[in-house]
Amino acid sequence: MCVCGQHEIYCCGAHVRISPKGVEILTEPTVEYCPLHEVLYGTEKIDAEAVRKTVEKKIAGFGFCCQGRVFDAESIVAYGASEMMRVWLKKKFVDCTVIVCEGAGTVITANGNLVQEIGARLTGIIRTSPVQKIIEHVEAEGGVVLDEISARIDQAEGTKRAFELGFKRVAVSVAGFQARAISEIRAFEDSAKTDVLIFSVCNTCVSEADVADIGKADIACASASKVLRSKIGGKALMQLGVTIPVYALTEKGKRLVLSYLGEFKDKLVVFKTSKLPYSPETKGPKLRNSVDDQKPEPSFHFPQQ
Repeated sequence: MCVCGQHEIYCCGAHVRISPKGVEILTEPTVEYCPLHEVLYGTEKIDAEAVRKTVEKKIAGFGFCCQGRVFDAESIVAYGASEMMRVWLKKKFVDCTVIVCEGAGTVITANGNLVQEIGARLTGIIRTSPVQKIIEHVEAEGGVVLDEISARIDQAEGTKRAFELGFKRVAVSVAGFQARAISEIRAFEDSAKTDVLIFSVCNTCVSEADVADIGKADIACASASKVLRSKIGGKALMQLGVTIPVYALTEKGKRLVLSYLGEFKDKLVVFKTSKLPYSPETKGPKLRNSVDDQKPEPSFHFPQQ
């Protein structure tokens, strides 16, 4: 499939640019091994070339960033944000979600299947540009694109738009490299007396400077971040999983996590502990010995279409 427009993502901690010219690895991956990545893509050791092949597989197999993007609502991971949000919408625990889709940017939707179709194999979207067929699919399935012209990613503005559209209880995903939006959303929630659940995702490359913002989320995925495990994990009320742990940080977050588990079909082990996080050293992703947390800077301008 042919890539349409220009896009930047994080994959295994590597900053990647995707365009019709191909896949460019702009920084080395910060992750050396990830058990989830091995299951999904068969990669035992992650380096720049492995990241390139992974992204190329997404493009060839699923139409990532392409007009022929595949929208498949199959559940991929046990405790993913899209998997949980789909259940919350189905059970009426939230009225709508604010998520991100490559080729569309910030999307507001009450369609749980669309949430999963978008998020099933998504990785951290830093920037994107409009892909017409993706936008058309999102809108045909009841989604609202925040900015069709630029495919802008702005989760705080998306949250505000959701309430303008009449929704009362909103769940929003915020990537770690955009963590400041969490504080902005909380400020809006307080001033407008609204009800927002914030799910912090894609946190592999966060730094300690992001902890204060991420700590205001209701739920946070640790991704491959040691910072999240050490600074946020200890504040969790509940932990899902061990390899890629997800932390419920508030009573609201815990309540919705438990509602999701009520619909979970696989077998579970639940046990009490006096301390979190629960992190066996033999589990989880392995980072490279030297990791520099770098935030991506703008490297191109999108054409106005």
